[in-house]
Amino acid sequence: MIRVIVADDQQAVREGLTALLGMAADVVVTGSAANGRQVLDLLVAGTEADVVLMDLRMPVLDGVEATTRITAEHPGTAVVVLTTYADDDSIAGALRAGARGYLTKDAGRAEIASALRCAVTGQSAFDPAVTRKLVEAFDATPPTSRVPPDRLTAREAEVLGLIGGGLTNAEIAAKLFIGETTVKTHINNAFAKIGVRNRAEAVRYAYRHDLR
Repeated sequence: MIRVIVADDQQAVREGLTALLGMAADVVVTGSAANGRQVLDLLVAGTEADVVLMDLRMPVLDGVEATTRITAEHPGTAVVVLTTYADDDSIAGALRAGARGYLTKDAGRAEIASALRCAVTGQSAFDPAVTRKLVEAFDATPPTSRVPPDRLTAREAEVLGLIGGGLTNAEIAAKLFIGETTVKTHINNAFAKIGVRNRAEAVRYAYRHDLR
C-alpha cells in the first residue's frame, strides 16, 4: 500500500482527495494537514507516509518550504505537488525544493494515483501543462556544451535526456532498443556521476545541461 498524507488548506479539498484516493486499491491516506507545518508535525509524530500530496499556497508554512524540509529531514517520504497554479515560478520552486511530481487540480483520480506510484519508485510525473512549460524552458535555454558533462558516457547522457523528457524506464528501453535492466544500469551509473538521488533531480539536471 502507498501511504499518503494529504496537505491542503481547504478542508473540502482534503476530504475530497481522501475520498478519491480511497477508491484506489493500493493507496491509503494516513493523515491530512492544513499547512506545511502540520505535515512536518505528523511526520515527526511518527505518521507513516511514502508520499505527501502537497498543495503549494498554504498559510503558516507553504508547500515549497515544506517540501524542502521534507526532502532534507524525511528523505524516505516523497512529495507530489497538487495545486491550482502552473506558473513558471511555482513549478521551478517546487522542483528545486525536491518535488517528484507536479499536477494541477484538474487531474483525475487515475492521474493522481499514477503520480503517487511513480513517486514511490523514484520516478517523476508531471501534468501535461507542466511538461509543456518544462519543454519550452528547455528549448529556450542555450546549450552549455555538446560534450557530455561530469564524465557521462554518450549513452548515459542520452538516457538522462529521455528522463528529462518524462519517459519511463520501459519507454526508454523501447526507444533505445535495449533492455530495462540495461536502462537501470545506465541510470544508476549516471545518478552516481552527477550526484542526484531521484528522477526529479535528474530532470532538473537534464534541462540545466541541455541533454537531448
